Amino acid sequence: MKYLITLLPFLFISCSSIKTEKVQYSTQSTKMNGYIAYNKANKVKVPGILVVHEWWGQNEYARKRADMLAELGYVAMAVDMYGNGMTANHPKDAKTFATATFKNMPETKKRFKKALETLKNHPMVDSSKVAAIGYCYGGGIVLKMAADGEELDGVVSFHGSVAHIKKMKKKLKTKILVLNGEDDPMVKESDLVALDNLAKKRKVDLEIINYPNALHAFTNPKATEVGKKFKIPVAYNKEADEASWEKMQNFLNSLFFN
Repeated sequence: MKYLITLLPFLFISCSSIKTEKVQYSTQSTKMNGYIAYNKANKVKVPGILVVHEWWGQNEYARKRADMLAELGYVAMAVDMYGNGMTANHPKDAKTFATATFKNMPETKKRFKKALETLKNHPMVDSSKVAAIGYCYGGGIVLKMAADGEELDGVVSFHGSVAHIKKMKKKLKTKILVLNGEDDPMVKESDLVALDNLAKKRKVDLEIINYPNALHAFTNPKATEVGKKFKIPVAYNKEADEASWEKMQNFLNSLFFN
């Protein structure tokens, strides 16, 4: 599966000038550590993209994706949904952290809103153009934020959970792209069908793509090693990773430059 990549109009600059910043932001109860990446050679304000991490927390992988978005010309911010920069190295801990945020959705929404506010306030960001992408747990989070009507032009979920999306506001302006592994046992086909039906009922712009032979976490090069270590059904799929990244680029281009 191949997709045409459209270069952003402000990418007549070297991608070697990527600058990164650590930022702190907080709700009334939680301090969070963000990571912002952008191309300092940009001469105009550009769209901002939030990157919501896997259930492991805001680790090197989430920051790498922020860097990759910066290389495309965006300002990207890897968020910290757990607070205080907490990360997990074992699935049991990761599940505990992730479950806690889903059980306290009011606080989770506050954390997301604060991250979005922080990104919009960055001097290089065109605050009228913002989107969010998420991986696994993060994919589920961005879908939830979109369904609840957060002010985002679009969201992209990479192998994210969908079963928790039971409600969706009517005629959302936010466009939604779901990039899923066809062989992912953690995402049921019935849940994808239910999400698609809900979006149609609410007249929401939603596209779902299933990548053949792809398991959960198919975008993370370390997933195969992690799957073997902990005996969980996750694995890297290079073809699906590259195709989904290209699809995301086209999606973002269509949001901001068409």
